[in-house]
Amino acid sequence: MKKISILGSTGSVGTSALGFIKKFPNEFQVVGLAAGDRIDILAEQVRTFRPKVVATRTEAGLKQLLELTKDIEGVEYGFGVEAAESVASLSEVEIVLSAIVGSAGLRPTMAAAKAGKTIALANKESLVVAGALVTETVKRHGAKLLPVDSEHSAIYQCLVGSDMKHVHQLILTASGGPFFLKPEIDTSTVTRAQALKHPNWSMGEKITIDSATMMNKGFEAIEACWLFDIQPKQVGVVVHPQSIIHSMVDFVDGSIVAQLGVPDMAGPIAYALSYPDRLPDVMPRVNFAKLREFTFYEPDHRRFPSINHALQSFDMGPTFPAVLNGANEVTVRAFLDEKIAFTDIAGINEHVLGAYTSAAKTTLEDFIDADRWGRQEAEKMVTKKEKRT
Repeated sequence: MKKISILGSTGSVGTSALGFIKKFPNEFQVVGLAAGDRIDILAEQVRTFRPKVVATRTEAGLKQLLELTKDIEGVEYGFGVEAAESVASLSEVEIVLSAIVGSAGLRPTMAAAKAGKTIALANKESLVVAGALVTETVKRHGAKLLPVDSEHSAIYQCLVGSDMKHVHQLILTASGGPFFLKPEIDTSTVTRAQALKHPNWSMGEKITIDSATMMNKGFEAIEACWLFDIQPKQVGVVVHPQSIIHSMVDFVDGSIVAQLGVPDMAGPIAYALSYPDRLPDVMPRVNFAKLREFTFYEPDHRRFPSINHALQSFDMGPTFPAVLNGANEVTVRAFLDEKIAFTDIAGINEHVLGAYTSAAKTTLEDFIDADRWGRQEAEKMVTKKEKRT
């Protein structure tokens, strides 16, 4: 039985993971949970899975949780970053699912790496913000990274038994979000509700907007560089609206291996948590007779410039992706709060990235400071936009 901690247990990936774990009670034991502000959901998770250690983001959240679970004994509670780091590094835990949204997941992910854990990584921002440091820490402490993003899970599966020297290119597929196949839509006028209507995937608000701007694909390209130790020129992106092919590996001899499945996060979550085994009937099977067609398109970098912004940041220096990530978290939140237009997300991100100058950095605080700088600069620009309207 594998013992697991889940960071971000009340988010879309965390709840999906716990739903999967509940189906296989003899395979997994939930030892630790860390979550944000959805305390009612966390309380139900504590009641169902009876973990040993639970962390909330805030002290107020902890007080609410204690009231909701006062009849449950044997649980150790805490709050804040240090409590989440404790959940990530519990001695008996084998696998840590890192699913906290945004750069907030970096410190707990680093704690899991330092503790030598197998990290099922759903928090791509850890590698976007501090990929060099995270991967070096993983190697130094004998930890292991198993990707949970559907694209990187697909690539990982396609590479089984292969040598990276035989890889010509990794090809990430993108759904295109709600707007790619609708050129008639003026993206400067789209609403929050429109942007949150993803055609294929059910995800949290942040990643759904990142999908709509295609920033998620830029960040996934950076993540792929760190996970598979390759250069950006070896990462390609193709829009595949059906979202059945999750990604592909193009080998030097011209052959291509693809991983397919219905668009359901249960698949990559299950693969990472049960690796190297596979558990039965995790998700529905593809009915090829009903698919009719697979279509593919080149990304439209004019309407969706965020992929290029991400790849440019990777080439600019080690802390530049952290700046872009910080800015993007602010601009996405501002759009969701209806403070800026959809197209302002990419515009502000680009401006902040271009304004940043930095020497090479090496410590965790250096990368976090760069992320913080990006946030502060983006907040200034959001405020200016608000004043004009």
